Amino acid sequence: MPAGLKKAGLPYLLLLPGLGWLLLFFAVPLVIMLIESLKTGSIDFGFTLTWEFSNYTDALDTYSEQFLRSFEYAGLATLFALVIGYPLAYVIAFRGGKWRNALLLAVIVPFFVTYLIRTLSWETILSDSGLVVDTLRTVGIVSEGGRVLDTTASVVAGITYNFLPFMILPLYASLERIDTRLLEAGYDLYGRRRDVFLRVTLPLSMPGVVAGTLLTFIPAAGDFINAELLGTPRQFMIGNVIQSRYLEVADYPTAAALSFLLMAFMLIIVIIWARIAGTEALLGTEGERR
Repeated sequence: MPAGLKKAGLPYLLLLPGLGWLLLFFAVPLVIMLIESLKTGSIDFGFTLTWEFSNYTDALDTYSEQFLRSFEYAGLATLFALVIGYPLAYVIAFRGGKWRNALLLAVIVPFFVTYLIRTLSWETILSDSGLVVDTLRTVGIVSEGGRVLDTTASVVAGITYNFLPFMILPLYASLERIDTRLLEAGYDLYGRRRDVFLRVTLPLSMPGVVAGTLLTFIPAAGDFINAELLGTPRQFMIGNVIQSRYLEVADYPTAAALSFLLMAFMLIIVIIWARIAGTEALLGTEGERR
């Protein structure tokens, strides 16, 4: 084989393991789930492929409330994560100094504990007899006899906490790449710290904002653990419905249809966000072009 041809084919050869993995563990299960979503029947008598496209419309009509609730909770959690995470990432990137690695480790440490235990810990923190609720009652935020656990607030707080590192890390990576000389030039041009932040720092950190928003919103919308442990059926999200349909009711066609609908909505949201933010910010190349 000629050396030039061999060299040209090397990148494709290197792609084969990754493509094989995606084909075996993503594409094939996706096709199986698509076929499952078009079946009718029951667990007792079996399921038959009848190309029942009404499974999708019926599932959407029945569980539209859970879909909307999922996007509402995920949107609130993403917003809170951005409000909390941006200042923290900013401090680590520009003020961390010798403590930078320790602060980054503190952000990552929660990942060393399993997701379930982290959520269960919030159940203890927000319990009716806990310090948090007692303090909120003392200052009058929560009425006497009122609760924080099993509410929308507790579910959103749990989602925010669990996915906060997914927001902080892309923000830090984007902020850390900013050349400090650009900030110094900004102070020469604009003078005030607020103007430098709005005109220089924030635009240059937008790839991190976009990436962090997607990395937080997408898994948050499909989450079901927080609503299960920190909420009640009134707070159940679409992930809870899918989990119940698969593992408890054994209604596989509806569960598969709901899964595809969730993926479709996520894809639409990503496309819209990409159009709003720009593909450069979505891919993280905006800062490089500047």
